[in-house]
Amino acid sequence: MPAAAELAGAVLFALAILHTFSIGFFNRLARIQPAHAGLWHLLGEVEVVFGFWALILVITLFITAGEEAAVRYIDSCNFTEPMFVFAIMVIAGTRPILQIATTAVHLAARILPLPDSMRFYFAVLSLVPLLGSFITEPAAMTLAALILADHFFGKGISAHMKYATLAVLFVNVSIGGTLTHFAAPPVLMVAGKWSWDSAFMLSTFGWKAVIAVGVNALGATLLFREELKLLPRMELSRSDTVPPVLTGIHLTFLIGVVVFSHHPTIFMGLFLFFLGIAHAYQHYQDRLLLREGLLVAFFLAGLVVLGGQQQWWLQPLLISMSSEQMFLGATLLTAVTDNAALTYLGSLVEGLSDNLKYALVSGAVTGGGLTVIANAPNPAGIAILRDHFDDETVHPLRLLLTATIPTFIAALAFRML
Repeated sequence: MPAAAELAGAVLFALAILHTFSIGFFNRLARIQPAHAGLWHLLGEVEVVFGFWALILVITLFITAGEEAAVRYIDSCNFTEPMFVFAIMVIAGTRPILQIATTAVHLAARILPLPDSMRFYFAVLSLVPLLGSFITEPAAMTLAALILADHFFGKGISAHMKYATLAVLFVNVSIGGTLTHFAAPPVLMVAGKWSWDSAFMLSTFGWKAVIAVGVNALGATLLFREELKLLPRMELSRSDTVPPVLTGIHLTFLIGVVVFSHHPTIFMGLFLFFLGIAHAYQHYQDRLLLREGLLVAFFLAGLVVLGGQQQWWLQPLLISMSSEQMFLGATLLTAVTDNAALTYLGSLVEGLSDNLKYALVSGAVTGGGLTVIANAPNPAGIAILRDHFDDETVHPLRLLLTATIPTFIAALAFRML
């Protein structure tokens, strides 16, 4: 029988998931009841959802288990990932990093035999997610979302194209980080214990991910070719060009934070130094993504607190599965719980066969684009692109339905190739 705290955690986790699918309801309440619009808008922020319900859980622990037990539980939670995503999102979203990334995508897109806007769109949805295998998935998500916001979402494209683009981006970032063993959170959770290095990841997962990423990006490009042809020619901006030395400094901070991503004392120290540099040369900066980064970190921290109470039902469920069941189960469970948490629980199970290990991780990354909570970088993409959707809201159910097709392509790649 689960303990009272575990049962409460499961109930609150379910309520948090339900809340994520109800954000449109709270935003409508804000219009209907203007006297409390601030509260309803707060509850309608998808990044606030898990932090809000995590607070309820902590209060519940204080009441039922006492102060010492509640504090001990919070102290046992690992908040390295939320802090890292915050730091990398802010640095990757700066003008120097964005300019060099956009230039690289433009240069790579020139070799593609497609019209200008189509090849640039394809390159953003394919090359940038694969770059996540080296600069980490949160950084890739931030760069891709900012480029899409500037070149596509802000140009009046249809809502259908916006949701399809977001769905392909989420799926491709989730699977595109599997070329190495250190960039995708669900891979990172098991790589050390199972002795998976980058050579193993590339030969077992990576090449399949490359194919799926390419098919998804090409499918979206061809589907929306008529809209893309109507967009103005993609030109590199020559205004406010950042000096190469400052760009190099920004890249150095980005690399430093990535290299020390498991050492929060070091990467947060680097981040604070970076803020000083950014302030000193703020005429070469756009607005830093501090608010967006903090909201995403708050979301992920809430997921860590709530997710820590789910082991009692998730682990027995994983143990009982066959290889096919494991892949399908991991894909579906990822939609309602962070895929890194899922693979971490799998790493605690002793005696898993190689087939089950592969099924667990491939399923976890395959389902990483289905919902905002499925993969740690997804809230970053939502935070950047949300303003371009109607009512500044990304409807989770529509995202889920739209993401089923690129998710199915990824599933075919990992199971059939």
